[in-house]
Amino acid sequence: MSGSEPPMNPHDTKTTLEYVNPVYSGYFADPFVWEYGREYFAIGTGPMESGGQVEAGERLAEGLLAQLRVFPLLRSDDFVTWHSVSGALLPLAAHVGDTYWAPEVAYYDGNFYLYYSVGHSDSQHQLRVAVSNNPLGPYEDTGKTLVNPTAVPFAIDPHPFQDEDGQWYLFYARDFLDTDGGARPGTGLVVEKMLDMTTLAGDARTVLRPRADWQRFKKDRPMGGATWDWHTLEGPHVRKHDGRYYCFYSGGNWETAQYGVDYGVADTIMGSYSDAGSDGGPRVLSTVQGHVTGPGHNSIVIGPDRQTEYLAYHAWNPELTARRMCLDTLHWTTDGPRCDGPTWTPQSISAVRSWQSML
Repeated sequence: MSGSEPPMNPHDTKTTLEYVNPVYSGYFADPFVWEYGREYFAIGTGPMESGGQVEAGERLAEGLLAQLRVFPLLRSDDFVTWHSVSGALLPLAAHVGDTYWAPEVAYYDGNFYLYYSVGHSDSQHQLRVAVSNNPLGPYEDTGKTLVNPTAVPFAIDPHPFQDEDGQWYLFYARDFLDTDGGARPGTGLVVEKMLDMTTLAGDARTVLRPRADWQRFKKDRPMGGATWDWHTLEGPHVRKHDGRYYCFYSGGNWETAQYGVDYGVADTIMGSYSDAGSDGGPRVLSTVQGHVTGPGHNSIVIGPDRQTEYLAYHAWNPELTARRMCLDTLHWTTDGPRCDGPTWTPQSISAVRSWQSML
């Protein structure tokens, strides 16, 4: 999402920037990065709302969450230097939930729409949307759920996608307990058409279900009154490339080195999608032992040269106490999308410097 940025001015100049992952030192999981008005913004899951994943020294007094906005927001004018700005959303009533996960923002018709999930546990989460006329909020919740929580008690990781004809769709993750077609019980991905920015059509179609060993979340997991060999696909993010739809996803257990990013591809937005070739492990991002652990939950953004695509994702710090935001180049190869990362050494990127910023 780029908003309404102006075209490149002939007086703009090119420069080279350097960065080292992570690009932000604070806790910042599930990063969604977008550009608007020639500035970059990022929103993610923070230490308070993630459900106890807080670094030593950062734990806040119980009840403080209710006084502060959830979902940390970052801002950058060069793509590589990020500054904390505020939180995006005031917490809802306690009965709605106390964990807030995986926000994403869509810009449409002058407003910014914040999609997120909220709930009380890893089996009860609902999708909601909040609205603001400013990318930094504050965002106001619309007061309704997007998916019926009685029919779908666990729905997370909403990803809004606008196709070239202007139609919006919402991809998200939900639980499945069946094994139809050889799928494994666990969390999978679905897509629904949107009637407007706050209403779904109710025509959910399955995008992808877990089928590979590396996508296992936990063995012997108690769920719904039974015990399962539970598998997980989550964090959908869609990119249309050369007329085909690529649904990137994160698979496995987000707390472990087995977590990584892969994708499925389809000829139409509603599918069917295939991630054939993923059996051996994630093809886009995976752990590099001794350097980067558990990279995942990506979004895609155009870099400051206005043509290179980057994956924004999180990875664990060495102590495994915090997930932090990273950036690496996305490439389209004859074998499909691939990433230069995860990287942990200095990286050089090209940027276009606006002549206006030099005045």
